[in-house]
Amino acid sequence: MIGNSKFKDLTETILGVIREKKPQSVKQLTTMLKETLNLPEREILDAILKLQAQGIIKLEDQGLKSRSFAPFATGELLWYWLTIAAGALTTILVFTVPENLYPMIYVRNFFGLVFVLFLPGFAFVKALYPANLPGKISSESIETIERIALSVGLSIALVSIVGLLLYYSPWDLSLPATVISLFVFTSICATAGMFRSTKKTSTHVVSIINA
Repeated sequence: MIGNSKFKDLTETILGVIREKKPQSVKQLTTMLKETLNLPEREILDAILKLQAQGIIKLEDQGLKSRSFAPFATGELLWYWLTIAAGALTTILVFTVPENLYPMIYVRNFFGLVFVLFLPGFAFVKALYPANLPGKISSESIETIERIALSVGLSIALVSIVGLLLYYSPWDLSLPATVISLFVFTSICATAGMFRSTKKTSTHVVSIINA
């Protein structure tokens, strides 16, 4: 909880940064403030949201065009392309690299571990919580450490569920069916997270209502 005196000083700093540097998003404003203040990111975000609730600052919609293309232009969807590329590469390695081919089998095993223990959960978490930095809906944001922990835990659970479904399906619990199913599931979740991310990322211009 931020004290009144500390919040007042923080408010002056936030307003000063907005006036001088004119940040174009909550993410950008938070990055600027972290360079100035020795405070946790969560505390800075809480202060920004509190100023918005009090009507001191305003988060204005940038519009459909910026919402659609800004994340692609700024590389904010790099996670999406890396997820799809890692999943596709793992699938290719599983079907092309035999068990006795050294040292490529080590590459296959490494990507296989990432594919099974991280990617499905990561994509699923991205679909549920697309943003690291909240605008108006802070409940849809989680920290990086929490995201990694959830990704690993959910991956184990999701892989088990996929395996159980395949076991009782016509395709049976075979390696090809498992790999393809996990890749399809990961791709669908990642794509859903990508669309939600483009909707929520860089969609608010920060401005002072009564400058």
